Amino acid sequence: MKALLKTALVGVGLFALASTAQAGVGACLITKNNTNPFFVKMKEGAEQGAAANGIDLQSFAGEKDGDAAPQITAIENCVAAGVKGILITPSNDDVGPALKDARSKGILVISLDTPLGDTEAQDMTFATDNFEAGLLIGKWAKAQLGDKAADAKIAMLNINKDNISVDVLRDTGFLTGFGIEVPNPKVLGSETDPRVVGHEGWGPNPEGGQKGMELLLAKEPNINVVYTINEPAAEGAYAALKAAGKEGQALIVSVDGGCPGVKSVAGGVIGATSQQYPLLMASKGIEAIAAFAKDGSKPAVSEGLSFFNTGVNLITDKPADGVQSIDTKEGLAKCWG
Repeated sequence: MKALLKTALVGVGLFALASTAQAGVGACLITKNNTNPFFVKMKEGAEQGAAANGIDLQSFAGEKDGDAAPQITAIENCVAAGVKGILITPSNDDVGPALKDARSKGILVISLDTPLGDTEAQDMTFATDNFEAGLLIGKWAKAQLGDKAADAKIAMLNINKDNISVDVLRDTGFLTGFGIEVPNPKVLGSETDPRVVGHEGWGPNPEGGQKGMELLLAKEPNINVVYTINEPAAEGAYAALKAAGKEGQALIVSVDGGCPGVKSVAGGVIGATSQQYPLLMASKGIEAIAAFAKDGSKPAVSEGLSFFNTGVNLITDKPADGVQSIDTKEGLAKCWG
């Protein structure tokens, strides 16, 4: 099994990573890439869980968001190896058929962070409540602006325009928190509120954030609120604002809670961010696979939700009335990356 799973699939951009070698039940972790600190922390959580539960863990990673082919190859190899469970951060819904095939063979499939559109492709999702993460930063931004929120000019920086679930949930949560009606909560950009300058999606990274912000500033130079899908994109947005001499005119809000992002909040670059906990997603996922292998039991959803919620906290040093938050000191004690 190990020889098969440790083969580097260079032709499709997928690499099996070195991982724990505990004897026992087999499991796979498949992330979108192996460079984003979020996924690095997730791998650490999976390894901790595997070591504690006697799981033989193999970890795989693709190269970039939205590229399903490497993940499909990984799923097929994990199925062939006879693992009992697969943890995956799906690049998009194209991986669904391969995961449904895995489930048909008695493999427990748990999505991490990003739920699949096809509920039959997964047994459970272990994730941040991404709608709640967006809602918190939306409420905070509205509260900070006060009466000026009625005339806000908002830039929206997403992953891309493919309606990836994590993108849609955070985006929709933010707009809802800000008090903007979203007619179709499953589609990016369905709102008609004139306060939204536009959506740009050039990748959840500094380069993508900067390019998207430049395009939106060209459309509306007086943007005063910037929503970003994650903190690397926020970094790029700030760079674009600074280059235009406008770094002081806009509130930037984000989601992730990585250590660099929390430091950006402390430094005033980002006003507030919603912190999520990737280590817990993966470690709890491994615990679920161990339980499934032992007696066939499957994890239960959190109350009022359709998934297992691993928690979220708003991080800011400028608390707003009615919006629960923790400060950057506590955020740095909980951060990752």
